[in-house]
Amino acid sequence: MKLVAVALVGALAAPASADEVLPRPLRVPDVVSIARSRRAEITAARARARAAAQRPAIVSALEDPTVSLSIDHVPFNGMGLDYSVSFQQTFPLSRVRGHRERAARAAARREQASSERIALDVELDAAQAFWMLAEARATADITAQQAALADQLVKAATARYAANMGTQSDVLRAQIEVARLEAERKATAAETRAAEVMLNTSLARDPALPIPELDVAVSDALPPDAELVARASQARPELRAGTAEIEQAEAEVRVMKSMYAPMAMIQTGPASTMQEGLGWMAMVGVSIPLWRGKLSAGVAEATAMVDMARADLEAMRRMAEGQARSARETVAAARVRFIALRDDVVPRAEQAIAPTLAAYSAGQVPLVSVLEAAQALWAAQRDLVMARVALGLARARLERASAQEITR
Repeated sequence: MKLVAVALVGALAAPASADEVLPRPLRVPDVVSIARSRRAEITAARARARAAAQRPAIVSALEDPTVSLSIDHVPFNGMGLDYSVSFQQTFPLSRVRGHRERAARAAARREQASSERIALDVELDAAQAFWMLAEARATADITAQQAALADQLVKAATARYAANMGTQSDVLRAQIEVARLEAERKATAAETRAAEVMLNTSLARDPALPIPELDVAVSDALPPDAELVARASQARPELRAGTAEIEQAEAEVRVMKSMYAPMAMIQTGPASTMQEGLGWMAMVGVSIPLWRGKLSAGVAEATAMVDMARADLEAMRRMAEGQARSARETVAAARVRFIALRDDVVPRAEQAIAPTLAAYSAGQVPLVSVLEAAQALWAAQRDLVMARVALGLARARLERASAQEITR
């Protein structure tokens, strides 16, 4: 019985723990997919869009009918009374209900586009957190490599000093480098933990959960043509939201113009008088839209909102195209730097370390030459890490600017 209970508890707990397991290695598409499925911002935006989708049925419906019981006359002698029971319904004599429905449908489309915009922003946020963690971990690895090389320098300097081939200052200088790198190693470890917290937060996970190794491969292919990117940017959800806002504002103008038409009212029902007995009553009425100044101001306000929405959309179109073109050029620049560092600069710096260290051990060059070669390598390695991260971020921002799925 105890084994059954343990198995049952394990089965119930398995889905919760499995929900927290990330793919190994973790890639940008994985991060984007998890963020899209888990972030509360997207859930809230979609709920808001679902709520807005119900508005057309609400605003286009007739007002609720009214049932009234009226005592029209009660004589003081108490000999009977006049009464009526009426059913009253009001309805517009214009197409205002249809206009309100169209305005609400446009607002629903705007909210749907807004939810897609929020989803893209969440994806970009997750991709940025991924690359920030990738940079922190790579920097920590480089610092560890630097510390190992600094330890070799200390050993070489100590050996030379013991053999009366070097000076004590060389030993102290190498030890200073070791101490500096040890402090840097501790700092990078803290920065890595901070980046892991941010990535977990962007994935709606517990900040303390572990993050597996990352797949930091980034495409070095040429970015799409600038004209193609600019055309793709016109599919951004912000522009669809702007178009829907114009449609809503235009429908609101028609709603306000419909207010010039009167509202009709029909009232009918059974009635009874003391003289005639039971009968039927009916009444028809219309409202009088008398205050024309108020109606004119409403139309003018709605028309101004149309002008504002059109100007906003035009500004958004220009901004979207400009952001897409700028993002494309940023990718091109980051690609050039990354390829140069990966294929030329870092390999040359790595090749200079071993012969320089051997020459120092043989007493052929001073310690400063080894340090300069080591620092050149370390700088090149850091630049490569930053270039890889910059290229990954630039590609993610390009895909966001051109309304494409973020992959790498």
